[in-house]
Amino acid sequence: MMTKPLPAPCRQPGHLLAWLVVAAALLTGLTARAETPEPAVTVDEVVSPRVSPHDDRDYRALTLDNGLSVLLVSDPEADKAAASLNVDVGSAHDPEDLAGLAHFLEHMLFLGTDTYPESDAYQGYLTRHGGNHNAFTAPLDTNYFFDIEPDALAGTLDRFSRFFVAPLFNADRLESERNVVHSEYQARIQDDGRRSNDVLDQLLNPAHPATGFSVGSRETLADRPEGEPSLRERVIDFYESHYDANVMHLAVVAPQPLDELEALVTERFDEVPDRGLSRPTIKVPLIEEQSLPRGARMQSVRDSQRVSFLFPVPDPETAYPHKPADYLAHLLGHEGEGSLLAVLRKAGWADGLSAGVTRGDGHQALFAVDISLTPEGAEQLERIQASLFANIDRIRESGLQEWRHDEEARLAEQQFRFQQHGSPQSDAIRLAMNLSRYPLEDVNYAPYRMDGFDRELIGHWLDGLRPDRLLRLYSGPEVEGDAVSPWFDAPWREVTAASDAEPLAGIALPAPNHYIASNLELLDHQDEAPGLRIDEKGFEFWHMADATFNTPKAEWRFSLQHPAASREAREAALSRLLAGWLVDSLNETLYPARLAGHHFEAYAHARGITLSFSGWRDRQDRLIGRVITQLQEGKIDAATFDRVHYGLQREWRNAPQDALYLQASRTLSEALVRPVWPTDALLEASRDLGVEDLRDFRERFLADLHLEAMAVGNLGTELAEREARQVADALSPALTTEAIAELTPLQANDLPDLTPSTTREDSLALRYLQGPDRSLASQARLAVLGQLLETPFYQRLRTEAQLGYVVNAGYSPMLDAPGISLLVQSPDTPSEAIQARIDTFLDDFRQRLAALGDDDLAPYRQAVHDALMQRDTSLSGRTNRLWRALAYGDTDFDRHRRLAKRALAVTADELRETWPALRDTAVARVSFDPGDEPSDVLALSRHLTPLPRDES
Repeated sequence: MMTKPLPAPCRQPGHLLAWLVVAAALLTGLTARAETPEPAVTVDEVVSPRVSPHDDRDYRALTLDNGLSVLLVSDPEADKAAASLNVDVGSAHDPEDLAGLAHFLEHMLFLGTDTYPESDAYQGYLTRHGGNHNAFTAPLDTNYFFDIEPDALAGTLDRFSRFFVAPLFNADRLESERNVVHSEYQARIQDDGRRSNDVLDQLLNPAHPATGFSVGSRETLADRPEGEPSLRERVIDFYESHYDANVMHLAVVAPQPLDELEALVTERFDEVPDRGLSRPTIKVPLIEEQSLPRGARMQSVRDSQRVSFLFPVPDPETAYPHKPADYLAHLLGHEGEGSLLAVLRKAGWADGLSAGVTRGDGHQALFAVDISLTPEGAEQLERIQASLFANIDRIRESGLQEWRHDEEARLAEQQFRFQQHGSPQSDAIRLAMNLSRYPLEDVNYAPYRMDGFDRELIGHWLDGLRPDRLLRLYSGPEVEGDAVSPWFDAPWREVTAASDAEPLAGIALPAPNHYIASNLELLDHQDEAPGLRIDEKGFEFWHMADATFNTPKAEWRFSLQHPAASREAREAALSRLLAGWLVDSLNETLYPARLAGHHFEAYAHARGITLSFSGWRDRQDRLIGRVITQLQEGKIDAATFDRVHYGLQREWRNAPQDALYLQASRTLSEALVRPVWPTDALLEASRDLGVEDLRDFRERFLADLHLEAMAVGNLGTELAEREARQVADALSPALTTEAIAELTPLQANDLPDLTPSTTREDSLALRYLQGPDRSLASQARLAVLGQLLETPFYQRLRTEAQLGYVVNAGYSPMLDAPGISLLVQSPDTPSEAIQARIDTFLDDFRQRLAALGDDDLAPYRQAVHDALMQRDTSLSGRTNRLWRALAYGDTDFDRHRRLAKRALAVTADELRETWPALRDTAVARVSFDPGDEPSDVLALSRHLTPLPRDES
């Protein structure tokens, strides 16, 4: 596949999934409609960006008198307001003697300003008003962002803007925040991605500023020697030397009118100092080309073998209108028939490949071809390298053709024309970053813009992909090194990258794509909710015509349910093997469909396997029909089985290397939900499975099915019913709903303490307070309680106690079972001490509840209500929400509205009544310290009974 680079996140407070929003935002383009008003007093320039024809939002672009660039988006339908401010400075600008300073500064800005000196003033305000916030430090950028209830936008901007005007850099917070940064570093020290970058930095130009240590630690941020400026003075100096209105770019997306947004921004951000700065440029070469070709091998933590082929090229931002890097990445990253990946898969040497650009610094970058290898492939690096260069030679000979460019440009234009808005927060982040990189008129269009075919330009880039310019990096657990990388302790050694091996035969360039949609007519029918269109024994089909996203696309979900899909670990493993085989066996055939915007995935779950389709309505039936035919009739050959079997086993073997907080949550769900099988049980059950076992399982699986289906999108009822009926006729489902087991949450009463299976070296404590039942009343009370304790827990245990970087608390339901989780991961505080701190916090929280009035509770209730009622920002997001509702049996699709209404009615007295039993009755604990033996989760939870549905 073709990949595009993302800046690396370096901060993760509060909400652990916040960075996923950033990644999604950076992969998508944005659309908008510009409006040109009379400039305000503090505005000296007004310009308009190019927008998508289906975007009816109002846009206003401003440059304030101090040089700060602003993009305002008024979206009357938005139920959140959001802002992102991007600063053109990052870890590449750290002083040589203070690695991690830019990241440390990012942390310090959150801890008090002149008008809001309290360290929790910003986060506490956001929590009371249903908001979220985060920030990240990348090599060339630091980005701060939030979303909030629209009525609280002014108050949030009051607090947010002061970060860039008058932060306090509280001296009494320096030590605690340095410890937090160090905890963040320690939490990631075993991440293979960080380790690979650490080794790569040793192979690049040591004089390049982006090859340093970006996170920071107690060592690199230590107190300065006597006689030198203090750490606080250095932080202030860095801030005053690099933070300036001219290198700041602010994007705001909100439902307020443009004039109101402009007033909110100009009144607050015109105080940002103008120090006359400009975006820093890096002129030092990223790599010393005279040192090439060059190779290295490094030891991975995970049981995973990969090789990266890297070449120095110009930064793609310098040629974004023509996208020569994308053109080459498309050809080298193609996965269809005759592609490099297809040939490597056929040889049994690889199971994944991506191509794209990384490490861009505005001048230079690295073009990367990354290949996930099988153990056999790890022994064939020279022939894989020769095959890569054979592919590159084929492109030189016959790959530079105008029709290929035109096909890519056509697909890009389709995506831009029907671009769906993301969430206000993701839009704001994307826009703020694009403001720093592209001309204003292209801040929306740059990711999609493909001007005319430029053979000479593409040829110039292609000329850089030569053997004498190669940097090759291999990683695998078996590698023994003669050196250790300086910051992430990865053993590595340098090797030759030269190769005279023979390439594999059969490599060919892609043929024209016949899956490209041509009928893009928008239908105007709109249903309020999904309706049950087909209801018969063995098969139910729900359909909702949806025109709200102005895109001729449709989303399909087919749940193929089998009574024994997860009855035993062996059956659960076979379900995953069947789903994996289906996707893998169609990879070459359906890759052109994926490029054309038709997406398919299959995933196993407790009830069976779900087939998911998304994309253009036109020609979608071809994709669905091909998948169903393959599922029923496709040959399950030994080579494909071995590849999928190895991939799943590798995933399960690597589970103990996952982030510790994720492992703790997984351990909890394995104990409290049935049927859910631990990864070690799945691994053990899969060891003796062979290709005949999968063939037999497919036959048994398809013979006893219940089929549940849903279609949502821009398609009429008649077409939807016809396509659904074709699938049902092919599969012949005959089982009733009653024959299929339900996922069941269990009561946590009398559950012993649990220990995850992990190789991580941190300590962890997770406390889970489970509600008494699954009623809406209990869900509403615990959701409000979770909102109420989120900020004080973070403030007490992270900011004040400095227990670790990963600290969070809040409402955490399992299916429809309400619960509150409190989690701390620490590099140096034992789990027993963390649990004691949690006990103290919970005891003190009882006192806070005792003094709580309904007026005090009102903003927290409203925040829960607004989160539940948050609008869908994409067709796929809406479909997934409705699909989950159906899985819960919510056939009126209004459970979220009923729960939101309940949340508004929760009283302080109800919370006080709920708290004692919640605090002490059904409590689960997950703890870990290095050296602890893992729990037998299934044995310890075997006695648990289902959690009641309703209040007794």
